[in-house]
Amino acid sequence: MSLSELGRSTGDISLGALLDGEATAAEDTQFSTEDLAELLCVGGWPGHLRSPVRAAMQANRDYLEDVSRVDLERVDGVRRDPERVRRFLQSLARNVATNASLATITRDANGPDDHLKPPTARGYLAALERLMVVEHQPPWAPRLRSRSRLRTSPKRHFVDPSLAVAALGAGPDRLLTDFEWFGFLFESMVIRDLRVYAQAAGARVYHYRDNTGLEVDAIVEASPGRWAGFEIKLGTGRIEEAAANLLQFAQRVDTTALGKPAALGVIVGSGYGYRRKDGVSVIPCGALGP
Repeated sequence: MSLSELGRSTGDISLGALLDGEATAAEDTQFSTEDLAELLCVGGWPGHLRSPVRAAMQANRDYLEDVSRVDLERVDGVRRDPERVRRFLQSLARNVATNASLATITRDANGPDDHLKPPTARGYLAALERLMVVEHQPPWAPRLRSRSRLRTSPKRHFVDPSLAVAALGAGPDRLLTDFEWFGFLFESMVIRDLRVYAQAAGARVYHYRDNTGLEVDAIVEASPGRWAGFEIKLGTGRIEEAAANLLQFAQRVDTTALGKPAALGVIVGSGYGYRRKDGVSVIPCGALGP
């Protein structure tokens, strides 16, 4: 479930309206970092709506244990070492919302036996996708004005970021002392929500990355000529940097072929929703909806 479905977002800023070019405005959602940390650890599972945080986290860990021991074999009939599956899940969790290659994830997952090979890892990943534990965020491939070359590797997310937290046995305290990983988990949560809201708008969610290092966290494309780009930042202190990145990206895309973006926005953890003078919207996650 998205934040809107959980009742944790006002929905004042509609993704569908953004794709129609409408203006942005929302009152302060007043999410604290502690609130967000708990949301990420509990997840968007309907069964956790009335559960204490600790009980919800334990249920998430139990689910991943079932995946490691039983569920993967049920998908394709292949017996796997549960310990190696756990290490693979842990590596995916450490690399959540990144462009880490499967080779990198495999090396990171290898233990002292060094027995996890790329073909085996590909089998793990395919089975996890079939179980809907892991999802890919594909790259966007627009026509560019410049000679930059597009990178084609996907980003990988758990279907809900709480599973990444569970894979590493973490909790809110860990997130509050590791803000880099917290930021990646926040990005993954926002991508989860954007996918839900995009589906209602008949759109899909991609990411952008080229050989110059320019990246955009989320591209939502509803149809040719109807698209929006978003940067996702946990803290409001990075709004200026993210807005500049979006404007640079918009200049690089060939708008004669794709049309101008309906919206460029920075999705943040808290604060007010508004449109800046440069046209970039600031969107608190607690105000975003379908």
